[in-house]
Amino acid sequence: MPSLPSFATPRGYLTQRIPTFPWADPKDRHVVGYDEYVKTGGYVGLRKALAMKPGEVTDEVKKSVVRGRGGAGFPCGVKWTFLPKVDEGQEGDVRAIGQRYIAVNADESEPGTFKDRLLLDFDPHLMLEGIAICCYACRISIAYVFIRGEYYLQTRVLEAALKEAYEHKVFGGRGLLDGTTTGMGKPWAVECYVHRGAGAYICGEETGLLEALEGKRGWPRVKPPFPAVKGLFGKPTIVNNVETLAHLPFIMDEGAEAFMQQGCESTIGGPPSYGTKLMGVSGHVERPGVYECELGIPLRTLVEQYCGGMRGGKKYKGAIAGGISTGILGPDQFDAELDFDIGTKYNVLGLGTACPTVFDEDTDMVAVARNIARFFKHESCGQCTPCREGSGWLYQLMCRIEQGDAKTTDLDLALEIATGMGAMPGTTICGLADGNNWAIRTIMNKYRAEFEARVKPSYVAVNVTVGAGAKG
Repeated sequence: MPSLPSFATPRGYLTQRIPTFPWADPKDRHVVGYDEYVKTGGYVGLRKALAMKPGEVTDEVKKSVVRGRGGAGFPCGVKWTFLPKVDEGQEGDVRAIGQRYIAVNADESEPGTFKDRLLLDFDPHLMLEGIAICCYACRISIAYVFIRGEYYLQTRVLEAALKEAYEHKVFGGRGLLDGTTTGMGKPWAVECYVHRGAGAYICGEETGLLEALEGKRGWPRVKPPFPAVKGLFGKPTIVNNVETLAHLPFIMDEGAEAFMQQGCESTIGGPPSYGTKLMGVSGHVERPGVYECELGIPLRTLVEQYCGGMRGGKKYKGAIAGGISTGILGPDQFDAELDFDIGTKYNVLGLGTACPTVFDEDTDMVAVARNIARFFKHESCGQCTPCREGSGWLYQLMCRIEQGDAKTTDLDLALEIATGMGAMPGTTICGLADGNNWAIRTIMNKYRAEFEARVKPSYVAVNVTVGAGAKG
């Protein structure tokens, strides 16, 4: 077994059944079936949740301040409270409540992100237990797992696990856990389905995902109304990420206080970053892979002590902290803390998926920007003009700069185009354009010298008339 780094904390919950460095050899990984999952404490959290009232489960999740692990970092329990309120006397009556859904985001199409895949590959019951807990807490009777089309093998593993869950009556018409009487005084039944996507990046956006689930083109919707009010098939819907749901069994089993012992407080007066996080590291490191770390770990520590350092002993140049849409950490930001404060503190869009792509000293950052612009141009759904046209213009400009055919004014033009597109400037429906512009702007601003070295100087003649010929 590999030796433990000096800073290593107690083994994380998400990978307790998945051999992962530094506690075990990844070569020993295997798919955890139902029997092994139960023997190692599986579905205990669900049993404890079912013994409580749904509102009490939601309160415990809110107390833990577990934040969404899909990219946005919004508190999970707070999101659940956006569903229409249910009268206490009707909380066990599906007809009185009306149909509700949960759509599990297993699309994971953000470049550089592969942390959910680890759970889907080897411990799918952990997510299924989280789904069941969420469904009970939110009085949801139908769950859909939207998994990306390229995850063919992962889909087979998940479907096999779901079949086991049905065989052991975790799901089904009798009620969760074979009709276990709940804190409401009666069982709560949930049906769960797997739906494969068709491979579009935009379906990672929650309303684009819902459109695809309905069999339509994956175009994001105008909000409001938000999914919690009018979501899948026009009914109240919760959209949660795979990793977010995988934290719920631990929270229900050990309690919110235990969850809050991991991670870190905010250093800028914002919401805390509690819990552990799966971090998929790729790029120029000696040992790429997925590691479970406490939120707040410095990027340098993750690279040097988990990943074995920079590949070939080269120097660090930069890193995309959480998927390409979050922007880049510059050469002087190697010690950036990987928590939800990272956006404000280091001028990036946010933590995102916390899956760093690391670049060494030989990386051409102009080529990186061009490749990112190419991706977003290809994946824009085309619904919003600023995104459709702006992504194309940015890609053309990046190609021109890379080829040495651009002028210095093109640098300003690229930044102007990027700044004017996105949901935050209020010009697009969804955040794809924000990801595009943050990626391009942060790379251009933090590696300005590389871009200036690739363009031709341009001069703008200014005619000035003075004296008697001047006009007031």
